[in-house]
Amino acid sequence: MAHTSEATTLWFGDLMTGNGTTSLDSSDAAEFPVSWQARAEGVAGMTTPEELLGAAHSACYSMALSNALGNAGHAPDSLQVTAAVTFQPGEGITGSHLLVNAKVAGLTAEEFQAFAEDAKKNCPVSAALTGIKITLEASLA
Repeated sequence: MAHTSEATTLWFGDLMTGNGTTSLDSSDAAEFPVSWQARAEGVAGMTTPEELLGAAHSACYSMALSNALGNAGHAPDSLQVTAAVTFQPGEGITGSHLLVNAKVAGLTAEEFQAFAEDAKKNCPVSAALTGIKITLEASLA
């Protein structure tokens, strides 16, 4: 059964001086302030579309990797996944870099790397991001 999630942004003003808020409607978990300045330069206390995309990518990848490992009989003790999404003004979103540190018993580094690469290919958010370069650094703790 398909599930649709929703988020809403309420924006005020023009791009350069305006600002707004993005709300996670489906979960009602949070509301985040957004602005062009935060997106182009980084501003403490404000999020960006890229940070939200990074949150989606890291969560989805964690689930894909956990599933692949578990299905092979190697359920992870823990996964720490960071997705660093790069935005270049005038160019757009140029990449997502996945940084993975995992505790998984019974696997060599090479075996874990194969699972990590497979999860990168099979993560639904990775599939949605085929227009950008996705890189991966994966290691066992």
